[in-house]
Amino acid sequence: MSKRDYYAVLGVGRDAGEQEIKSAYRKLALKYHPDRNPGDKAAEEAFKECAEAYAVLADADKRARYDRFGHAAVAGAAGGSAGFDPTIFAEFDDIFGSIGDIFGLGGMFGGGRRRGGPQRGADLRYDLDITFEQSATGAETTIQIPRHETCETCSGAGAAAGTSPTPCPQCRGTGQLRYQQGFFTVARTCGHCRGAGRVITKPCQTCHGQGVIEQMRKITVKIPAGIATGQRLRLTGEGEAGAQGGPPGDLYVVMNVQEHPFFHRDGNDLACEIPVNFTTLALGGEISVPSIKHDNDMLKVPEGTQTGTVFRLRGKGMPDVSGRGRGDVLVTVQAITPKKLSRDQKKLLEQLAASLPAQEFEPTRREDDDRGIFDKVKDIFG
Repeated sequence: MSKRDYYAVLGVGRDAGEQEIKSAYRKLALKYHPDRNPGDKAAEEAFKECAEAYAVLADADKRARYDRFGHAAVAGAAGGSAGFDPTIFAEFDDIFGSIGDIFGLGGMFGGGRRRGGPQRGADLRYDLDITFEQSATGAETTIQIPRHETCETCSGAGAAAGTSPTPCPQCRGTGQLRYQQGFFTVARTCGHCRGAGRVITKPCQTCHGQGVIEQMRKITVKIPAGIATGQRLRLTGEGEAGAQGGPPGDLYVVMNVQEHPFFHRDGNDLACEIPVNFTTLALGGEISVPSIKHDNDMLKVPEGTQTGTVFRLRGKGMPDVSGRGRGDVLVTVQAITPKKLSRDQKKLLEQLAASLPAQEFEPTRREDDDRGIFDKVKDIFG
């Protein structure tokens, strides 16, 4: 049976560069991999054909000979054992390794990662609720997390005192069992030791051979000023304990900042609405704006200000979490209409109304409780 042109197999031109050939092979290897096409003989043959083409075209010397003399010049260099170099596929271990992890094959071409030996501990996540004020000023709090820590009885070895783990007799300490699949060497995780490469004949009574035990751990968390919902802090080494003497993982503390009853955060800016008497808007004056520092800032309102006007108090907003400056406070002024007027006040308003041009408008009504908005703001900030 005649072989197809290697360039046609990979779908590239004869002037294709090294990276283009690699990319083409990567795509086809994923498409036709036997683990993705179980029992499909056509896919298996296509997978082998792509690997054979890549084994030739990825090697500058073999490619040059193939370009001059065709398949006869590279016979045995890809499809057979003679002249075939499996290390040329080493950089594709991310493809075959990841697929192998899913299907229990481990690494392909002998390049898979060994599961035995020191392993880094798992990372942990902790969701922390904090108040708006804590996010504005920074704080320090203590949290408790359950995590696996190295067993002190056996120092993480998992074996009882006076004993030690022995190499697995099935995989001889490698954690993998290798076998041939076509012209590839495939590594499967050893089922006897589960990839550890060792077995424990007499397990530690404290951790039952696991090398780790679960404990509650108190950790102090320093919350930087300006942190926002969704941002996280990384506490290095506060995750799960590593296996076989490996380093511990990290702890990620994810922030959830409670809403504020008066301010709304937008980045580092704070937005709020302030009720103002319509006379102040008409004549001008000063109004008091509550601050996240529990004091007040004074804002000058120009004469003739319209309701809904937005003023900016620069540098009065949230601090940047990196420590570089602060945001602004955006104040929207809203005119309020007094609900109760004395007889003299009504007369003055009637005189004012008579002196102003008639205005047509669509009346609106806002349902509210008996307390005025001034009382609500006062309740928030004291």
